[in-house]
Amino acid sequence: MSGRIVLFGATGYTGGRTAEAMVARGLRPVLAGRDPDRLRALSQRLGGLDTAGATVSDEESVAALVGPGDVLVSTVGPFVTLGAPAVAAAVRAGAVYLDSTGEPPFIRAVHERWGSAAQRSGAALLPAFGNDYVPGVLAGALALRAAGEGAAGGGADRVDVGYFLTGLGGGRPFSRGTLRSLAGTATTPLYAWRDGALRSEPAGARMRTFDVAGLPRAGVTIGASEQFALPRIAPGLRTVDVYLGWFGRASGAVHAGSRVAPLLARIPAGAVTAVVDVVTRRLAPDPGTDALTRARSHFVAEVFDATGTLLARTRLTAPEPYAITADLLAWGAGRAAEQGVQGTGALDAVAAFGLDALVAGAAEAGIVADD
Repeated sequence: MSGRIVLFGATGYTGGRTAEAMVARGLRPVLAGRDPDRLRALSQRLGGLDTAGATVSDEESVAALVGPGDVLVSTVGPFVTLGAPAVAAAVRAGAVYLDSTGEPPFIRAVHERWGSAAQRSGAALLPAFGNDYVPGVLAGALALRAAGEGAAGGGADRVDVGYFLTGLGGGRPFSRGTLRSLAGTATTPLYAWRDGALRSEPAGARMRTFDVAGLPRAGVTIGASEQFALPRIAPGLRTVDVYLGWFGRASGAVHAGSRVAPLLARIPAGAVTAVVDVVTRRLAPDPGTDALTRARSHFVAEVFDATGTLLARTRLTAPEPYAITADLLAWGAGRAAEQGVQGTGALDAVAAFGLDALVAGAAEAGIVADD
């Protein structure tokens, strides 16, 4: 294959870092976005890349970005409100689609709303192809392999996956876009894999601790990609829980807040977005460089049998989240353009590339076993 790579949202924080990571790999993506002046400046800085104008308010302009055999990478968020045109464009063209979303409702929509249409058109949709949630899918798949899971079956009943950050100090490690996405998640029904099926539940419904870098660290449950990916690998799984450990001591408050989530869900989405925009507008658009330089990402996956006995544990460690996302998107886009992906429809990283290839690609992004 030799499809074009189109990066939509290239002038945003995550988009810019992804463009840099692509060029560092020798790729020549088409930079797409709504601001021609910023696109031109980024293009010149990265060696004269092609550019294309497109905005989510004009769906035809997004559809014009991509054709059959192309790879469309979207970093345009919040995805729940802005992400649909890019997915629809990829489905319409029968293209490969990757994005940087960490928003569980959007991930679920890609699988349940667009997955069947993508199968019919020959498109491959890979949402959340970054720090959210490729490392946890990888850790879970490796733990299942260690537990003896796979085509031959096994005794795995439950997988718990945890995401953690250490070394932050007092800096702010998240962009305004990430903070908007997190705020939107707090007021939206999410999901878990329980009793062998996808079930709706609020964020933070459960809390547990993991041993991370020698210390017990709490995490609260969140919808993610693992609830779709891991039951494909081990169809006998009854439970898949993903825990987000970014809140530190505030995890207990997040867990307690899950009880009022149904009330928050009654607040109009537009009102929530307006409040979040007012708050985040006072922040610098980019996270603090010092905080990111010091940060370290940790991913833990644990596999249990039906009695609660631990069968296997995998620990991975990596750089800060934005570096992971940029490098994974660059690797995934390059491999998809050059070699294609396995399957069509809504996929995950293991299903699209195979576990061994994903291990190698993740290592290139700095995601390695924590021995």
